[in-house]
Amino acid sequence: MDRATEIAAAVESSVEALVAVLERARLAQQPNVPPAQLRVLTIVAGNRHTNMSRLAEALDVVPSSASRLCDRLEATGLLRRVADPRDRREVRLLLTSASRRLLSDLRERRQAALAEVLDRMPAGTQQDLLRALQAFGAAATAPEAPGREDLQSA
Repeated sequence: MDRATEIAAAVESSVEALVAVLERARLAQQPNVPPAQLRVLTIVAGNRHTNMSRLAEALDVVPSSASRLCDRLEATGLLRRVADPRDRREVRLLLTSASRRLLSDLRERRQAALAEVLDRMPAGTQQDLLRALQAFGAAATAPEAPGREDLQSA
């Protein structure tokens, strides 16, 4: 197994462990919001001008599926639909105070769950992890260097 494959396998395994830690935090939350609905709330929280079309596009679903998700969220008091003041034909999606609290509580739970795991690691290893994650994030978002694709296939 070459080094890149070995590292990729370790990253994949770590991501699975990370997802499990975050999922346990989500499941402990009350009310327990299904992942698809939580994703809707997260998308709306990230863009205050979200309408049904943009939401469907962000979720990569047909508008009717996005609308059904919003129906459920609206029924539980976590989402509101209002006419867009710029174009009354458009419906803007808004978080309620309950959904803002829910997202904030979830963020706190997730951070606490991650901190619990990190506390079991030596301080030096935590610093190494921080540097590695920062480097990975930079590499993942950086534009590909010219000629680099040739190096990867060689």
